[in-house]
Amino acid sequence: MDPIDTGSGSILKQPKAVWATAGASVVAFMGIGLVDPILPSIAQGLDATAGQVSLLFTSYFLITALAMLVTGFVSSRIGGRRTLLLGLALVVVFAGLSGTSGSVGELVGFRAGWGLGNALFVSTALAVIVGAAAGGSAAAILLYESALGLGMACGPLLGALLGDASWRYPFLGTAALMAVGFLCITAFLGEQPRPARKTSLLDPLKALGHGGLASTAMSAFFYNYTFFTVLAFTPFVLDMSPYRSGAVFFAWGVLLAVFSVIVAPRLQKRFGSLTVLGGSLVLLAADVLVLGHGSHTTAVVCTVLSGALIGVNNTVYTELALGVSDAPRPVASAGYNFVRWFAAAAPYFAPKIAEWSDARMPFTVAAVTAVLGALVVLVRRRALTAEAEELQPSHATEDGVGVFAN
Repeated sequence: MDPIDTGSGSILKQPKAVWATAGASVVAFMGIGLVDPILPSIAQGLDATAGQVSLLFTSYFLITALAMLVTGFVSSRIGGRRTLLLGLALVVVFAGLSGTSGSVGELVGFRAGWGLGNALFVSTALAVIVGAAAGGSAAAILLYESALGLGMACGPLLGALLGDASWRYPFLGTAALMAVGFLCITAFLGEQPRPARKTSLLDPLKALGHGGLASTAMSAFFYNYTFFTVLAFTPFVLDMSPYRSGAVFFAWGVLLAVFSVIVAPRLQKRFGSLTVLGGSLVLLAADVLVLGHGSHTTAVVCTVLSGALIGVNNTVYTELALGVSDAPRPVASAGYNFVRWFAAAAPYFAPKIAEWSDARMPFTVAAVTAVLGALVVLVRRRALTAEAEELQPSHATEDGVGVFAN
């Protein structure tokens, strides 16, 4: 299926429930890059170091990793609608509390609560959208993927616009937007059918016993260390105003969205999933190495270009993780995400490495981890090849859970 071909369904002709969930998804994904342009402002406002402020990413994604073990357990028992509302409620509360923080420790803790809410919401949103969609799942999936890309692109922009006045405003603004999403889902989304089989807490860990899935998760762990270094440490290296930093990461997010939804499937079809993934990881390693060792202008350009490579990697990893084993796809996704999100240690280690050496060394380490990710793909190619050869660009999304891994 062509990545922009929606088949018989239309991306615009969807029920209000679908639009309500997709709109809330945009805001949920905005929360990931929201703090990028204002990291230096937060550090200044709370008298914190770069390492302390970078823990905003670490706490957020480590809690997200742990929450992946419980999201299926929760949603299979209380249903998709209640899981969405629970996640949204937690985001509203903890995003609002983040904007009132009096210390960096409080802010890091509130971001952890935010991560729990976001995990519950994001892990359920696509299945709910597909379940409520009219005219087939293809248009609904494309709508969700578009929401993901729009949120990743607009998060830094919102952070810059509101953060220019105060670093607190982006958090309070996100809480307000998610509150609107909560009301819309309450009003427009009916109760969703529950799965026939309830998911246990151990199912995602058992799924990792499959060699192909474990290899994909390990490779993604190394890749995500590189990704988080770019996301969390680059703003300190660029040292720009919130507006300029927001513009850089907006361009980064646009490339991420375009290459994830449109370009990556075409590359996969032509060259094969593993070749595309290995090549993209090596190019990402070269990109971050130049980012760290080049001039300021070069760093800006490489930051933006990294969005394209990250978009390609996200798409291919998603398809491999959800297709390489015989585990149910939501379960495989949970196990895969549980492993790869532990790379959220990167925002903590990057400033520490810079303190021990210089600002270039974190990017050198990030380049090495990207290469390690490519080596895992190469060494474990036999475990991945059979499934990778069968994957089509839409393979991982046809059953409505494919983008969970993004």
